[in-house]
Formats: sequence, C-alpha cells, structure tokens
Amino acid sequence: MKEKIKELKYKLQIVNSEIERREKFDNLSRYNKGEKVHKKQLAFHACMKKNRWVFGGNRSGKTECGAVETVLLARGIHPFRENKTISCWVVSLTRQVQRDVAQNKILYYLRPDWIQEIVMSSGRSEYAESGMIDFILVKNVFGGLSKIGFKSCDQGREKFQGTSLDFVWFDEEPPYEIYQECKMRVFDKKGEIFGTMTPLKGLTWVYNEIYLNSKHDDNVWHIEMEWADNPFLDEGEIEEMTKSMSQEELQSRRYGKFVMSGGLVYNEFDENIHVIDPFDVPKEWQDQISIDPGLNNPLSAHWYARDYDGNVYVIAEHFEKGKDVDYHAKRIKEISRRLDWRTYNGRLCALIDSAATQKTLASSKSVVELFYENDILVNPKVNKDMFSGINKVKRYLRDGEGKPHLFIFRNCKNLIEELKSYWWGDYDLPIKKDDHCLDEMRYYIMSLTNVEIKKQSKSPIQKDKERLIRKLKNSRRNLLN
Repeated sequence: MKEKIKELKYKLQIVNSEIERREKFDNLSRYNKGEKVHKKQLAFHACMKKNRWVFGGNRSGKTECGAVETVLLARGIHPFRENKTISCWVVSLTRQVQRDVAQNKILYYLRPDWIQEIVMSSGRSEYAESGMIDFILVKNVFGGLSKIGFKSCDQGREKFQGTSLDFVWFDEEPPYEIYQECKMRVFDKKGEIFGTMTPLKGLTWVYNEIYLNSKHDDNVWHIEMEWADNPFLDEGEIEEMTKSMSQEELQSRRYGKFVMSGGLVYNEFDENIHVIDPFDVPKEWQDQISIDPGLNNPLSAHWYARDYDGNVYVIAEHFEKGKDVDYHAKRIKEISRRLDWRTYNGRLCALIDSAATQKTLASSKSVVELFYENDILVNPKVNKDMFSGINKVKRYLRDGEGKPHLFIFRNCKNLIEELKSYWWGDYDLPIKKDDHCLDEMRYYIMSLTNVEIKKQSKSPIQKDKERLIRKLKNSRRNLLN
C-alpha cells in the first residue's frame, strides 16, 4: 500500500511539474487578463471587418494585437471568429525586422507544446528566436496543422505570388504593390488582411485607402492607439518621453497619427469621440440645413441639430457632383421628408455660401433663385471669416476643458473624410482641396451665437507666440505689397 501511495505521489509531482512548466510558457493565457486590460486591443480582436488596421505609436501595444490574433487563429481558439486550420503569412519590412519583432512576438505567445515543427530559412530550429524562420506548423485544437509563414517586403513582389491564404498580417506599412498582391492571396478563401503600424512615412497609400477609406469600402476598419491607451506603460516614463519629442514626432510616435509638415487643421478631431452611431433625434433639436453649392464640384449639404446643452449633431448628408439645382433640391427634400424635418409655410430653410447669389453662364438665374423656385429658402448671409470660423469649430470639437460639443453621425462619410484630411498649407492658410463639407459646416457653426463654449485660457508664452506670429504675417504682407 505504501508503495502505491509513493508511486501516486511521484506521478502527481510529475503532473504538477508539467502544469507549472506549461503555465510558465503560456503567455497567451495572461494576455489582457487581470486588473489591467488594453481595451483597444480587445476592440481590434472583436472587430469582424475583413481589412483591419491599428495605427499606433511606438510601444502602444499594436504589435501584440497582430501576434495574438495570428496565434488565436492558428490554434483555432479565436473567441469571435470561425475556428479551423489556417494558412497565413506574417509580413515584415525586412528579414531582420521579422526576426526582432513579429517572429519574436509569435514565439512568445506560442506555447512550445503547440508547435509541431519549425522550418528555418537560416539558423537552427532549437534556437529559432535567433535565426530566420520560414514557417511554423501549429497544432490546431480541432485537429490538423495550421501554417504560419514569414515574408519580408525586401524579397520583392514576385515572392508574394501564387499561394492561397486565410489571412495576412502586415507588421508595419508595406509597399502598395505587395499589399495588392496579398489581397489577391486571400481572395479565393474570402480571407482577411490586418495591419499594425506606426505612420512614419507621411500621407501614403495607407492614409488614403485605409485611414480615409477613400473608396468607402465597408470591409475597411481602423483604430488608433497611443501610449495612454496602454495600461502597462509607466505614467512617469510617458511624461519623460513626451517632453523629449517635438510635436510632429509626438503625433506619429505617441498618438499613431498621420502627419504632414503643415499639420492638420482640425487636430482636435477624434473619430472615437466625435463620430457616433445614428439615433432618433427629437424634433425639438432640429436646427438648420447648411449648403455649399456646386455643379461640377460637389454640392455638400448637412442637417444639423442641437440638444438643450448646446451640443451640435450632424445627422444626415447629401454630397454629389455633376448635377443641377433641380436634382439637388429634390434630394434635399427627400432626405428632409425622411427626417420629418421642419418647414416654414411649407418650405425648407437653409444656409448657403454667399457665392450662390451670383449668376453663371449656365443660367440666367442665381443658385439662390433656383433653390427658391424649388421651395427651398436659402440664406446667403453667412459669416465666411475663415480664421474665426476654424477657431469656433475647434472649440466645438474640444472646449477649454477638453470636452466635445460636436458629434457626427457615422453615415456622414464625406464630412468625416474631410475632417481627417484638411491640412495647413503656406501662409497659414488651409490647403484648398476637398473642403466643401467643412465650408458649410463652418457657416453653420458661425451662425450659432447663443451658446458659450468655454475657451481655453492662454499662458503668457502662448500670447507672446501669437503676437510674434501676427508680426511675422504683417511683415510678409508688407513684402508682398
């Protein structure tokens, strides 16, 4: 009997040792578990879009997303997706970056007993972390093996042809031709693309195709991460790093934002805060329609509402080019009927750019007159002071206490896109491009006079800086004259 007890104790000790060994290497089981949780990482994993991207600052936690997503899918234990054996690529910029970053993260989250085989491009599989991995065969919980292949952009486009894949993870921004080639690799399996990157290259194809979603692809989704979103970073370290960087560096390396030399006009705009899901707006909140007219250029119209606290809601959008006033008036009335928008003696009322009072070669009547004939009373007496208007819009985006007072329904895609792509140019003027929505939004915001949005108090240094800027502008004007 004693021998049997001794044998059982020995076997139990072996089992406990194996459990401890596995727990030691089971880093996946500790990912976002416990008191500290990275909420934006969880949002990435939960998103069901087929083309997902994380734009994050350095050490914001973006690469962890890609590595964990890859392991979850390879193991067949993803909490939100169909689980099966898969074949995928992990794409880095260079082979060295592959070894030091993505490959290292994959190995960190893959428990050793989950790995069937590691095939090396160079080095030995016993020391895979210090060599270059070609692919890893991972045991899937449903049986069979998943394959994680590693590629680098410096191999050239030809190395990305021919294979059928379930998904591709881009760790940092790839060249456009490689992105396009990888999209073809997942096409027949209705697979996915996801990317994690710090936007350090300026306004590249990623800015247009993913961040702005210029093609309005319903499968495209992105989220921005910054240091404060990562609960595992030390606050003191964040403060020290922030002090050591320029504002331009901070925008990309801390906040994960795309930057251009002049900077964004509305850098206060944050999709996670200002863009909201549509809801039924009370009729009492209905306030105004604002129009920026265009024939060859797009005509932009938005419907604005205000709650009892003075918060502004942009609830509907009409944006189209190459149409005449009759067509636009018909569409504006259709949208207004759908919204049950208020009328005055049976007519809609709207603000419009004062340029609409001018007659054109195409018509003997002005745009104002043509809208009137279509039962829409447009008021061209708008305040077009650009700098005052921009500053007032900025205060609605964030007041002196950082609180937002301007919210945009998610269906107003063109307005959202313009807010994200409105840049300062030369002579402290915004670049005159793709600003039709922003112009008429500015006319509307400038018409608001009865709500005081708290202004941010300025320090003596800020006041002195503004005085010097005004002096420099006056000097420029004198030189030009």
